[in-house]
Amino acid sequence: MTKPVIDQAFILGAGMGTRLRPLTLLLPKPLVPVFHRPMAAHAFEACAAIGISRFAVNTHHLAAAWNGFQPPAGTRVEFFHEPVLLDTGGGLKNIEPWIGGKPALVHNGDILTRMPLDELVRAHHESDALATLAVRRHGPPPHLALDATGSRVADIRRMLDRADGTHGFTGVYCIAPEFLALIPPGRIASVIPAFLECIRRGRLGAAVIEDGLWLDLGDRDSYLRAHRDLALDAKIHPEAVIHPSAEVSRSVVGPGASVKAGARLDGCVVWPGASVRAGAQLSNCIIATTACGKHREADFTGESGS
Repeated sequence: MTKPVIDQAFILGAGMGTRLRPLTLLLPKPLVPVFHRPMAAHAFEACAAIGISRFAVNTHHLAAAWNGFQPPAGTRVEFFHEPVLLDTGGGLKNIEPWIGGKPALVHNGDILTRMPLDELVRAHHESDALATLAVRRHGPPPHLALDATGSRVADIRRMLDRADGTHGFTGVYCIAPEFLALIPPGRIASVIPAFLECIRRGRLGAAVIEDGLWLDLGDRDSYLRAHRDLALDAKIHPEAVIHPSAEVSRSVVGPGASVKAGARLDGCVVWPGASVRAGAQLSNCIIATTACGKHREADFTGESGS
């Protein structure tokens, strides 16, 4: 087997997940379950599939929740806690010693993707780019302008007044170790200024990857829609307990979850271990705790069970 060109990845796990509250009052956004497993597990598996075995994760909000996270077999993960949130650039700069002068892949922890990441790694390896972004024409907001070759980013949100955007940034990119010199040390910093400096130098690459699933599950509606529309796993986990008199339609029910007698669920997501009370009538709900269906605060639905 050929040794991978990039064998390490940084998973961004420190965000507050404000758009997905109140779910993210229970778990960091990357640990919110998607088809029975933490969202970040999908990112880890996508990276491991192309030979990445070494991972770093930054943490901030509810950091202790990561203690139970299980990375894929044969991989190692190191956590970097940020008592003060360092933002997308500062968090990357903070792990510079861990990166150790080698290229790395960076993956947002709060997106769901089945993109062929080997295409991104190959494009980065075959160029002189300091960073190479995975981009798509459909899906992410089209904030990026590409040059005539389609292989370099020419502008971001028209910040350099060069061109209007045609492609969106997927939240996945590769960096050369020299890229870290563009991020100031010891500061809260976005990664965008470093990207802009790469553009000025003609060294911000773009890998256009239209194949494969890409979803931002950043808010309640997109989270529910993904569970209704996709089939990433069995909708009803074999370890879920559904009472014979309960009715469950268009819903995902996780392992260890229970739906009590007479309950009716339509278009819902029941987290692993959660419980829907007897007789609850719930539609388009995210049920994240035990005894849900009693209160608006418990089932995070916008409508309570009756």
